[in-house]
This record gives sequence, structure tokens and C-alpha cells, in this order.
Amino acid sequence: MEATRPSAAEIAALAELLAPGTPVYLPAVPTQHTRELIAAAAGLRKAGLEPVAHIAARRLSSAEQLHELLTGVRGEADMRRLLVIGGDVDSSGPFAEALAVIQKGRLRESGIEEIGVAGYPEGHSRIAPDRLEAALDQKIAAARAAGLRVHIVSQFSFAPAAVVGWLKRLRQCGIAVPVKVGMAGPTSLTALMRYAKRCGVNASLRGLASGAASGLLGNVGPDRILAGLATAGDIGEANPHYFSFGGVLQTARYACDAAAGRLLADRAMAQPN
Repeated sequence: MEATRPSAAEIAALAELLAPGTPVYLPAVPTQHTRELIAAAAGLRKAGLEPVAHIAARRLSSAEQLHELLTGVRGEADMRRLLVIGGDVDSSGPFAEALAVIQKGRLRESGIEEIGVAGYPEGHSRIAPDRLEAALDQKIAAARAAGLRVHIVSQFSFAPAAVVGWLKRLRQCGIAVPVKVGMAGPTSLTALMRYAKRCGVNASLRGLASGAASGLLGNVGPDRILAGLATAGDIGEANPHYFSFGGVLQTARYACDAAAGRLLADRAMAQPN
């Protein structure tokens, strides 16, 4: 799951909720200083969780900044995994895209063993579909050439058919790496629509805004995505990756309930006889 700028109290609570070694991704926040990120990563490691920092290529001002970050998270948090993304901003530094970080960032030499790269079940508003496919192939090949294990972390979606179709296309194209399927943790429908607009999840946004979805009350979780994955058939290794839009602890509790099958049991009990 993801935790944006988790406090010490939130990290302690996560350690109580999540299984030891659970990966907790730390998003690249533009206003966050490198030292704050390193401290959060070290706190997660000390709590028995697996910190994974986002590296936004276009937000790096220099190779030295990347080196400082890698040295800090490896030395103080024993970090071995990263999520390498482009970052939806114009680049003024040495890394114009995620591929450049993978190829030139000397990640393996810094002690990194595995990276995640981004996937887009509903496409990208600024990148053509054929370019997305080519870029994904290139990043996977570059990671392997650098001696790095690699997985895909997908943009969140609310459209099960889009997610499953995308996963099947990946597998048909020979991309067999593990996929962490992005899904928004439980929060209000209004908040989900706001995040969907901000992140360009257009098909999902249309679904949320439909007459059926607008009748939903209370918090909305990724139940439909989870159900779609469970009945999708042969989609290879694909597991949930939760974005904590409704709060990190609420999302963690939801993830634990989903993993334990309690959500399905609750829904079954709620069905009329």
C-alpha cells in the first residue's frame, strides 16, 4: 500500500495492522525534503515493514540529488526497492523519463535490488498507447540488463473490465512480471471523483459519475476490482496495491479485511435470503 508522509504514530499503527515485511510505498511529494523521506523510510524499516520510495525522474534536479537520496535510504533504511516513475512535470534536470534513471542512475550499485515501473490500464492523457507499450518493454529490459528484479505498479482504476483486459494483453504480449494492481482505498465517492479527475482516470470517472454509481452512499472501496481479479482467469501474478486516499490507517484496515476474506463474508451475510 501507499502512505503519503506518514507520521511516527501512523507508522506505529501500521506495524500493528500489517504483516511484517509488507511493502509500504512512499510517494514523491514535491514539497518533501529528502531528509523527511529518509526518516519515514527508516521508521518503516524499524517497525518491521518494507519501505519503497517513489523516484520521480523529472523532479530530480541533478544526479547528485539522486545519489544523496539513494545513499540515505540504503544506509539508514536498508531500502532495496524503488518505484521509478516519470513524474507529470516538465524536466529541467538530467533525467527526462523513468528509463533514464533505470539506465543511468546506478541503482544496483547503490544496493537497490528491485524496482517497480508504472502501468496504465486506462492509458495516459499525455502519452500515446503505442508509446506506453514500447516504454514499458524498454524499462523492463533496462532493469533486467542492470541486474534488477522488476514489477509493474498500475495507475488506480474503478473499472474491472479495463484492468482485467489490460492484464490479459500484457500476458499475451509476453510480459510475465508481477503486477501490483492499483486501487483506491475506501473513501467518499466525492473524493474518489476528485482524485480520478486529477489523475486522468477518465473511463473510471465516467463510471463513477453514472446514474448507478451516483446512488452509492458512504465510503466506496475497490470491491469491484477485487471481485474482477478473483474471477479473471489466467492473468499471472497480480495483487492489490492500495492508494490511501481515504487515510492510511483506514486503507490498511480495509486491505487486511480484504486479504482475510472478511469483506466477502460480510457481503454474503448482507444478502437477503
